[in-house]
Amino acid sequence: MEQYARTGPSGCCCFQCIRTQEVGIVEDLGNFKRLLSPGLSIICWPCSNVVGTLSLRIQQLDVYCETKTKDNVFVQVAVAVQYRVLTESAYEAFYRLTDPRGQIQSYVFDVIRSTIPKMELDESFASKDEIAANVQQSLTQVMRDYGYEIKNTLVTDISPDAKVKASMNEINASRRLKEAASHKAEADKTRQVKAAEADAEARYLSGLGVARQRKAIVQGLQSSVAEFSNEVKDTTPKDVMDILLLSQYFDTLSTIGANNLFLEHDPSTVAKLQAAVRGSFAKNTSA
Repeated sequence: MEQYARTGPSGCCCFQCIRTQEVGIVEDLGNFKRLLSPGLSIICWPCSNVVGTLSLRIQQLDVYCETKTKDNVFVQVAVAVQYRVLTESAYEAFYRLTDPRGQIQSYVFDVIRSTIPKMELDESFASKDEIAANVQQSLTQVMRDYGYEIKNTLVTDISPDAKVKASMNEINASRRLKEAASHKAEADKTRQVKAAEADAEARYLSGLGVARQRKAIVQGLQSSVAEFSNEVKDTTPKDVMDILLLSQYFDTLSTIGANNLFLEHDPSTVAKLQAAVRGSFAKNTSA
């Protein structure tokens, strides 16, 4: 419904009623006579007549304009213009313009098509407030002379072609996938480094444990040999070591047999083991 259109008031003959937030236009034999305020008014009918009313409420005009950006992308720009008739300028609003909406639309087209081509697509999205301010400034100066006040202008949408939207989404998705892959690779690197550090620390601690275990075994063997030699007469440390090695050898065979493994048994193994232990014992004693 176009509320700026010339509509008749409600009433009969000399009695005319103007609704709230409206102003009536009275003509006397075709010549403008006066403005009627809201409420009941008496006119000299049929010489005088209310030829129309103007709404003083704020109205909105949605304008859609297609233009091209600086980087040759066609976009559809939606602009919402909020305006109203000035009471003191109702004469100009009624008589000077036959199509105020068309006038506003023309100025919006002019501003949009002179502003957007200076910007690239991304810049136009970020400059919606600047575009709206330019439209409002241009309309305010012109439409006030015709009895209209521009309350506000809003750039409600800047919509490029569907293919351009899809390309932008793909670029954004690719960039995000690249960032995600980079973060994932960095996380894998950190995980591997930490695992290597943990493995190195575990091996170091394991080596310390084995070294301490061997040291404790050697010390235990030394203590056992010394005590046995002191308590049993006519025995030498070699005799004690032979007994201990033989005992350890049989313990080893028992452990291996429990795991169902078949090994070749050679009694000379004890002699070889004895020589190895003796060498280790002599090394630790000298240390």
